[in-house]
Amino acid sequence: MSKQTDNANPRQDFGRRLRKLRQDKGWTLAELAERSGLVISTISKAERGIIALTYDRLAMLAQALEVDLAAFFNAEGESFAPGSFAVARKGEFEMQETRNYVYEMLFPDVWNKAMTPMMGSLKARELVDFEEFVRHPGQEFLIVMAGQVTVFVENRDPVVLNEGDSIYFDSAVGHLYASGGEEDARILVVCAPI
Repeated sequence: MSKQTDNANPRQDFGRRLRKLRQDKGWTLAELAERSGLVISTISKAERGIIALTYDRLAMLAQALEVDLAAFFNAEGESFAPGSFAVARKGEFEMQETRNYVYEMLFPDVWNKAMTPMMGSLKARELVDFEEFVRHPGQEFLIVMAGQVTVFVENRDPVVLNEGDSIYFDSAVGHLYASGGEEDARILVVCAPI
């Protein structure tokens, strides 16, 4: 398992992997944009390491490229097999940092997982810090490990969670997380596609 500290620039590493996966298919940026539903400029900026993508956009690219989401963070991996297990030691993750979130992608070398576990920190403090709600197929679980989190769910009142509180929901419904305090909140999120 790779350690985050081994990567000098996670965005550039991610971008190189994304570009290689696209080129392995023989696709142009325009073809990947059409297949994924993302705009060309977003994919191009991600490939050049200028921006990091949120989970929903990662899932769109993975589905379009027909690859495991973990392929964006580790060029090689082994499929999870019945009867096997994997251990992630503290500090073993691949980082994806967006403007509002720091994702710590756990088990990046284990492919074809039934769920995607991520730890992270929330930098956003309010709903206005976001351009749009995140949505992706599947179900999602979040537990607050430290701090306070406000969960914004489209067409519902915000839900405030304190340390130890959790929420489980349909992730196809627009949602966002923001830290409810002065410090960045720490969370564990598990996404499971259906």
